[in-house]
Amino acid sequence: MTFSTDALRRTWPLALIAALVMLALPLRAEPVTGFALDNGLEVVVIEDHRAPAVTHMLWYRVGAADEPPGKSGIAHFLEHLMFKGTDSRDAGEFSAIVEALGGRDNAFTSWDYTGYFQRVAVEHLGRMMELEADRMANLAFTEDDWRPERAVVLEERGQVVEARPGRLFQEQLAAAMFQNHPYGIPIIGWRHEIEGLTDEDAMEFYARHYSPDNAVLVVAGAIDPDEVRALAEAHYGPIPANPERPDRVRPQEPPHLAERRLSMTDPRVAQPYLLRQYLTEPRRSGAQEDAAALLVLAEVLGGNRATSVLGRKLTFEKPALAISASAFYSPVAVDGTTFGLAVVPAEGVSLQEAEDALDTALAEFLEDGIAPEQFERVQTQIRAAEIYGRDNVQSRARSYGAALSSGLTVADEQGWTEALTSVTPDDVMTAAQRVLDRNRSVTGWLMGPDGDTGVAAPSSAPGVEAPMSEVSQ
Repeated sequence: MTFSTDALRRTWPLALIAALVMLALPLRAEPVTGFALDNGLEVVVIEDHRAPAVTHMLWYRVGAADEPPGKSGIAHFLEHLMFKGTDSRDAGEFSAIVEALGGRDNAFTSWDYTGYFQRVAVEHLGRMMELEADRMANLAFTEDDWRPERAVVLEERGQVVEARPGRLFQEQLAAAMFQNHPYGIPIIGWRHEIEGLTDEDAMEFYARHYSPDNAVLVVAGAIDPDEVRALAEAHYGPIPANPERPDRVRPQEPPHLAERRLSMTDPRVAQPYLLRQYLTEPRRSGAQEDAAALLVLAEVLGGNRATSVLGRKLTFEKPALAISASAFYSPVAVDGTTFGLAVVPAEGVSLQEAEDALDTALAEFLEDGIAPEQFERVQTQIRAAEIYGRDNVQSRARSYGAALSSGLTVADEQGWTEALTSVTPDDVMTAAQRVLDRNRSVTGWLMGPDGDTGVAAPSSAPGVEAPMSEVSQ
């Protein structure tokens, strides 16, 4: 592909020129190395020598969906307690050491994994492994540690979920979608069950799931794979695998045979909106084509307010029926996942009118298909996003860690961009026909004190909050 950038610059917008340049660039294979230690610890090294820094991430293949019945929130509670201390280190000493070395650290819990990370100068990588290996094998805390931390988690639930009606609404939506699978239970836990968590619950969960054979180590930055292997062998290698670690077996969803609906009213809601989610499949190892098509479908339907199908039909055509319309898909999950649509009605437009307009727009899309120029634009945006995403070493480490903690492989993650750029318009339409099945959906209305027709939200009011897939430390 050849073109004159001088000629383009005179006639085309700079953003479009940048997109075309991105499209012309080759997608080079990343310098990624994977190996495993004898105790089962899986290791991934992502080389990036542009800066003398390194991201050290340890991911455990356990999350909120692996909790015992009645103990919701224990995975996230344990994540907090991992910062308290070990047999040889005091509570808080871990983070204090990282800070003293000029680094930063944090952790996060999802339904499928729990991750811990540090970002430090490359010469401190061995120290990070020493600290992380210590708390993998020797976690210790007192009653003075865990009781206040449980109160912190309860306060966090109050601030992150209960103080925000959109989050409470999403909890109810997930509970309606997943009636048997634990994805219907919030990651942070139900308040009444968090209040009953104890140190014994935390230590039992730790002993069952925190071992090298249930973990993935991702190291990204200015480091050689052989150096990482030597350090990992020295620090993680002596920790034995857990012979009693349980298999990851969860209750599964029965067939969804009927559409589900719910409505929620909260006096704090200034702008009503609707969310619809469809039950669907995530990325599968060795067979990512369907998930790639769903991600492209989400971009086509609602990825851009001005050019997406729902954006144009609901927010730009006159009369405008919505302030915003969007689509989203979460491709990384162990079991099932959701494809979602969200509409915020314009002032004076009821939720029923907005939902009718949404259904009409979807029906027209299924009938008419994708305009070629729109599909090309979306593919260019996806390709550019993938290339730009490689510029952030921590983002790449998170992508590999989440993938490998959820049943995918290094080869799957390396092939994800190709899977996305190989999607055809026919693939997208096939995915749309498959996923947009109302019998596998939950539609929710979130309303304020005025019901389903609210007043126009002030400019500072939040719109539809993104689905909550992780809870951070």
